[in-house]
Amino acid sequence: HVAAQLNFKGVEALLPTYEKFTRWSDRVRRSQAPLFPGYIFVHVLDTERVPVLQTMGVVNLVSVAGRPAVLGDEEVERLRVCNLHTRQVEPYPFLKSGQRVRVKHGPFAGWEGILLEKQNAARLVISVEQIMKSVAINIHGADVEPVQ
Repeated sequence: HVAAQLNFKGVEALLPTYEKFTRWSDRVRRSQAPLFPGYIFVHVLDTERVPVLQTMGVVNLVSVAGRPAVLGDEEVERLRVCNLHTRQVEPYPFLKSGQRVRVKHGPFAGWEGILLEKQNAARLVISVEQIMKSVAINIHGADVEPVQ
């Protein structure tokens, strides 16, 4: 697999995983799966990019405006901690403030609104268009999903 090839080449690579459960008719199977399918995080200098790109299975490096995307030390440390606690993490659709979402659980299930963040808490804003008024509801981010 790609992470093993990169490590063999001496490239510091991080492949965050999570514990995945698959239900079969007669049992539940536990396995490790990539937290971000299709992505491996590498720590390389510009001169080390070519060996990474020549690794079987590597398609490209994520870039922004032609420059490799760089994660901050804090983000890398968070990914490492996630990798140490694979039973407590799982993939989740990317949500951003201002996005339209639908509540999946709890007393507001089925409601749609705009996701906001206020003082590090997720809030759902529900608007009544006819009277041009809105209400904000404190909600856990895990209880909402993006509206397609």
